[in-house]
Amino acid sequence: MSRSVVRNPTPRCVRCQHLPRWCVCEGLRTLEFALAVDVLMHRREAMRPSSTGHLINRVLPASRLHRYDPNAPLERAQIVRPGKTLWVLHPLGEPMPASAVPQDVQVLLLDGSWGEAADMKKAVEGWGQRVSLPMVGKSRYWLRAQQEAGQFSTMEALLFVLAALGLTAERDALRLQLELHVFAGLSTRGNKAMIADYLAESPLRQAMPELLRKLQPQSPIEKREMQDRLEARKAAGLDVA
Repeated sequence: MSRSVVRNPTPRCVRCQHLPRWCVCEGLRTLEFALAVDVLMHRREAMRPSSTGHLINRVLPASRLHRYDPNAPLERAQIVRPGKTLWVLHPLGEPMPASAVPQDVQVLLLDGSWGEAADMKKAVEGWGQRVSLPMVGKSRYWLRAQQEAGQFSTMEALLFVLAALGLTAERDALRLQLELHVFAGLSTRGNKAMIADYLAESPLRQAMPELLRKLQPQSPIEKREMQDRLEARKAAGLDVA
């Protein structure tokens, strides 16, 4: 029987929320954006160590994290920042305004399961402009099964926002933190084949090679298997980060 990390918690790093063996705090790089970022996190999501909403708050010190509890609703004034245009990111929103300037925008990310996000959307209806972005491709968030193609984690949604606003350097820096978070989560589960497949497409291999070696020292056989996977991907014409 699987063990629930919510009902039966094991000791975890108080900062990155990973098991001590896979603590990735050494790789944490805090970032600053012109864009104002707020996360509305469902109360159930707050108990999940895999949450990327928590990760956003760790990486972006200026971001704000709000707890959603249907029994204790928030007021609009608790969320909206003066002088900012509030975007509530949701697939059912309108296209992003073409003339948007990052420093004038506050984005509100709904963090929870798809059903929980639907409840939160109703709670903040009318608080700002509901915005949808063309989010395409495959999710890199391998810690939870995505329900359908085109569904992404909260952190990935923010990456799409940054790209749409032309903040590509900020997006790339933030993506590294997501990649590290997912790598640590996969390592905790111990599926070496899945870890190898994940790293084959990850920019972590170039950006943080020493930290990867420290966290996951490989035997000669494992190194050979990793190299074989990379060569097979190249031969198949697949991108290798």
